[in-house]
Amino acid sequence: MAFDLIVKNATLPDGRSGVDIAVDKGKISAVEPSIAAEAGRILDARGYLVTPPFVDCHFHMDATLSLGLPRMNESGTLLEGIALWGELKPLLTHEAVIERALKYCDLAVAQGLLAVRSHVDVCDDRLLAVEALLEVREKVKPYLDLQLVAFPQDGYYRSPTAARNLERALDMGVDVVGGIPHFERTMADGAASMKALCEIAAKRGLMIDVHCDESDDPLSRHIETLVSEVHRLGLGGRAVGSHLTSMHSMDSYYVSKLLPLMREAGVAAIANPLINITLQGRHDTYPRRRGLTRIAEMRALGIPVALGQDCCMDPWYGLGHADMLDVASMAVHAAPMTSREAIRWAFEAVTTVPAAILGLEGYGLAPGNNADFVILQAADTIEAVRMRAARLTVVRRGTVIAETPPRTAALNLAGRPAAVDPAAYAPKTTH
Repeated sequence: MAFDLIVKNATLPDGRSGVDIAVDKGKISAVEPSIAAEAGRILDARGYLVTPPFVDCHFHMDATLSLGLPRMNESGTLLEGIALWGELKPLLTHEAVIERALKYCDLAVAQGLLAVRSHVDVCDDRLLAVEALLEVREKVKPYLDLQLVAFPQDGYYRSPTAARNLERALDMGVDVVGGIPHFERTMADGAASMKALCEIAAKRGLMIDVHCDESDDPLSRHIETLVSEVHRLGLGGRAVGSHLTSMHSMDSYYVSKLLPLMREAGVAAIANPLINITLQGRHDTYPRRRGLTRIAEMRALGIPVALGQDCCMDPWYGLGHADMLDVASMAVHAAPMTSREAIRWAFEAVTTVPAAILGLEGYGLAPGNNADFVILQAADTIEAVRMRAARLTVVRRGTVIAETPPRTAALNLAGRPAAVDPAAYAPKTTH
C-alpha cells in the first residue's frame, strides 16, 4: 500500500520511540514501528519528538499586533490596557483587524500552533471586530482552527449595549459565550451577569468561557457564582473560568470549599501565565504576589487546567510570539512546578488538555485522527519545554505547511566539536 506521507523514527509524547506515522488522505492511517510502504513523501524525524499541534485556548486576536496604537500602556496594568483598548476601538478598521489577525496566524502556524480560541470584543456597536474575525475564521480554516468567544469587554451590564450586541454576535455565528463579571460596577451586577450569560449558553446549547476574577482582590468570587449556575443549568463540561487570579490571594480554607465545587460542576480552568505574572500584583510592594491561579491544587483534584497565551503585542502585553512552549515554560517557573511530572503536564496543558476543552475533533496521534502534527527538535516533552524547541516541520491534514531549519551553532574552538545541537543535551534519563 502507498501512503501520501510517512514520518519515520519518531519519538511520541507518551515516550514511545522508533515509531513511524503513515498518512493517507489527510488522516493518520497507522502509528507503529517500521512501516514498510511507499509514500509520496517521507520525513525522517531522526528520533525527535512528534506531537499533536499546539492549542491556544485563550487569546485576543482582535487586538493582536496593535502594540503602540494609539499609545503605549505606561503603567503596565490591566485597567490601563482596557482603557487603551477603549481608545483604539473607534479607530479600528475592518481591513486592519483582518490584516493583523492573518499576520498573527502566519506566525502561529510557523510555531506549530494550529488551533486558537479567541475572545472578540462585542461592546463596539458596529461589531466590526466580530465581522472581521468571522471572515478570518473562514480564511484560515484550511490551516488553523479558530474558535470565537463573544466577549463583553466593557461589562455585560456596565456597557449599555453589550447584552444586545452579544446576542447579535452569537446570531452571526460566534461560537462561545463570554463574560467579565469582575469588571461590572458591583459584585451583585457581576453575579447577575453570570446568571444571564449561563442561561444564554444553556438556551443556545453553547460553551461558555468567562474572564473570571482577573483581580488581586481575594473577595472577587464570581467563580463561585459561575460554578453554581453551571451546576444549576447542566453546563458541566462546556464551561471554563479563565484567569481566576483572585484565587491566588484567597485564604486556603475558602479555596478548599471552592475547588471541589468546581470539580463537581465540571468547570475547567485556564491560566494565562505570561499575562497573569505581569499584570497582577502591580499594587503590591513586598511580599509581592505572583498572580497565578492555584494550578497545582486544581490538578490534584482532577479539574482540567489548560494554559493560554492571552495576548501578543497588544495594549496588555508588549511581548509574545505565538509560542505555546514559552507559555508552558512561564507556568513551570512562576507556579512554580519543576518536578518531571509537572513539566510533562505543562506540555499537555498547551496540547491535549486545551484540545479537549475546545472540543477539537480528530485531534491526536492515533489512527483515524486528522494528520496534524509537529516535529520538534527535542528528545521528549520535558526537553521541548526546557528549550522552547524549534518546530522543524508542521503538518496539517497530511501536508507540510511550515518548516524551520534545525537550531544548531557552528563552533570554531580548538579541540571542541564543530557544531552544537541543543537537543543533544538531554539527560540520559528523564524519569
